[in-house]
Amino acid sequence: MSSASVYDRDPSEEVLTQLRQIATKLRVDSIKSTNAAKSGHPTSCASVADIMAVLYWHTMKHNPMDPRDPNNDRFILSKGHAAPILYSVMAELGFVKESELENLRKIDCELEGHPTPRLAFVDVATGSLGQGLSCAAGIAYGGKYLDKASFRTFCVMGDGESAEGSVWEAMHFASHYKLNNLIACIDVNRLGQSEPTSLGHDMDTYKRRCEAFGWKTHVVDGHDIKQLVQVFYDARRSEDKPVMILAKTFKGKGLVGIENEDNWHGKALGDKADKIIQNLQESIKGLPAVTLVPERPAKAELQVVSTTKVVLSDKPEYEIGKQIATRQAYGTALVKLATVYPRIIALDCDVKNSTYSENLKKVYPQRFVECFIAEQNAIGVAIGLATRHRFIPFMSTFACFMTRGFDQLRMGAISLANVKFVGSHAGVSIGEDGPSQMALEDIAMFRSLPGCTVFYPSDAVSTERACELAANTEGICFIRTGRPANAVIFKGDEVFEVGKAKVIKQSETDVVTVIGAGVTLHEAIKAAEQLAGKGVNIRVLDPFTIKPIDAEAIVKHARATKGRVISVEDHYPEGGIGEAVAGVIAQYPDIVLKRLHVNRIPHSGPPNVLLDLFEISAKAIVAAVESEWSNKA
Repeated sequence: MSSASVYDRDPSEEVLTQLRQIATKLRVDSIKSTNAAKSGHPTSCASVADIMAVLYWHTMKHNPMDPRDPNNDRFILSKGHAAPILYSVMAELGFVKESELENLRKIDCELEGHPTPRLAFVDVATGSLGQGLSCAAGIAYGGKYLDKASFRTFCVMGDGESAEGSVWEAMHFASHYKLNNLIACIDVNRLGQSEPTSLGHDMDTYKRRCEAFGWKTHVVDGHDIKQLVQVFYDARRSEDKPVMILAKTFKGKGLVGIENEDNWHGKALGDKADKIIQNLQESIKGLPAVTLVPERPAKAELQVVSTTKVVLSDKPEYEIGKQIATRQAYGTALVKLATVYPRIIALDCDVKNSTYSENLKKVYPQRFVECFIAEQNAIGVAIGLATRHRFIPFMSTFACFMTRGFDQLRMGAISLANVKFVGSHAGVSIGEDGPSQMALEDIAMFRSLPGCTVFYPSDAVSTERACELAANTEGICFIRTGRPANAVIFKGDEVFEVGKAKVIKQSETDVVTVIGAGVTLHEAIKAAEQLAGKGVNIRVLDPFTIKPIDAEAIVKHARATKGRVISVEDHYPEGGIGEAVAGVIAQYPDIVLKRLHVNRIPHSGPPNVLLDLFEISAKAIVAAVESEWSNKA
């Protein structure tokens, strides 16, 4: 085969024949693997087979035997249910053993029903639809503006998932930042799971929508190999816009009796498989063996990022007692971390002057990403930036708006994403803005994510150290910051650890251990001072991390205070600090817990009034101690 024409816009007929042959083999592999599993999505694989053949053997520059090479083009299969076609690609390229395809979806096989980064050739988990494009946009942003690399990012989507609002958030983001290194393809195969999609094959409407969002858009026959080669070749050369390829396809393409038929979504072909495979194999019978190989990256621009400890440029320096909001200390910590480690990136959702992430923008503007009011996309972009450990993203917004992106967070956990989320303006202590702005379920949400570390610092010093620890803690982290200013209680050289609580007040005669965090820790300190004036001593414990929570410290101090514990939190009862503490002491019948929390939907008002009204203030803590334990032996 003449190498001169292999990767050209108009390759030889020999190259086109080989690409068609590869696409047919991918269909066969997908049918075989899903039939062996007795489940899967072979028809969704068949519609995208030609696209995958052109991408992996002609368009993308990559080394299939080293899929983590940082110079490779990137690929995200947003329509994750078509995973078998991706596995078939890697088998045909030699990275996955062909025999392993027969183990699809089995408990001892990493070829799962939807792709996850357990596989070296998968950067982010997909399967919950409408998320792949955001992640791809994050990868492309990092490549263009931060690494300044020449690799391209490709994302193949389904037409059904284009109904998701997060897709259009991602399209707006990519257009705004002129991500000409991002090439997406919608496999418009017309059929959804239970009925045809809302637009069917109305390619003109798809085109108008994509163009309206600022994308260079092409409509092609998704089964015409030559058209696909040409349009992807041109897409690589876009100078100022992301590119959308709208590929008109047919679900089950090439599967006789099933092609373009409804009610075949997510079904193995069963007893129809043998004849269909036979027909497919007949179509390529007698053709010479495939010799086409992917083009390798032209340049070795990037190296694998080495792991290094991230430290603050200077230790926290605050006067004890000075009133500083933890959200403000977060902004300070960002700059300190970014000064030492250039791969610290901040993302925000148009609240940077409230979260204080604008501090980083002022000093290192190239490392700040404004995501505007589109939290789902912002989370996806952060996940994309974090892939392959290229960057450590800190994504911030009001904590209540994080809940909008819970599915993205959930998929981020499955993706093993190394992203740090910072939620400010938590709880009723934000005051007059009212309940729509009050995060009262955020701790529960992040605690529910597997592998997530939840920090809840209570002053400026512990906030800076929480940021430092989060940067060095693998996986998703959440740092809860507050709106009101609170007193600094720790010295700058105080040592903090994940999962280790701090004792703020204690004496030999403490009658109860009170556990609070953020604003309620300061209320507990006030309560301790008021009770001490009445001759009653209480112990005050700052958990610092809610997940993992310091079980050893809780039990130790509970027993030192006659098995009595009060938890107090600016959060709803479900999933918060109280439940974390309850989970620890459940196995200790000699320890009794009283929980103070926000017990109903709040409303606007002054912060101190709201703390009293919802019984999480110093006044409420004093009342709880006096009613329960102050006069008991």
